[in-house]
Amino acid sequence: MTVSHILINDQNSLHRELPIYRTGRISAVRLTDRNYTVYDSIHLSAHDHAALFHYGVIESLNALKFISETNNGLDSWDEAFLSSGSIDAMIGILSRAIDAICRKKNERIVLGWQDDPEKIAYWREIDPEKTVAFLISLRDFAGNAAREGYDLEFIL
Repeated sequence: MTVSHILINDQNSLHRELPIYRTGRISAVRLTDRNYTVYDSIHLSAHDHAALFHYGVIESLNALKFISETNNGLDSWDEAFLSSGSIDAMIGILSRAIDAICRKKNERIVLGWQDDPEKIAYWREIDPEKTVAFLISLRDFAGNAAREGYDLEFIL
């Protein structure tokens, strides 16, 4: 049996409904607030979500102490918090990731696959320049949050 290959297209509504199509949000919050308040946030597109895992950024960030219900640290399908005291270390990790990404060509990665009812592999094209631009925005966002004394909430 042959395997069909599907390249995820963000403009295709059927692709956006797939369980492997993941987006998220990173928000500036205060863990000490009595009421949950989001002071600022940055959107995490499906492209950037996949790129964070592909380039090992999530794995590197897990060297930091995240607070989550599952105690899995920063992981897909979870909500995790990073205290403001750890944001400077996060900024360092992001800066190293920005420097390490080869920007010469796009890459194709496998997001997932299924065997039944038919064999399908789901792929995504990662644009390294777009990823670097997002990481710079995230680094700046985190720096602003730290200066304001906010903690970060990751919803992946």
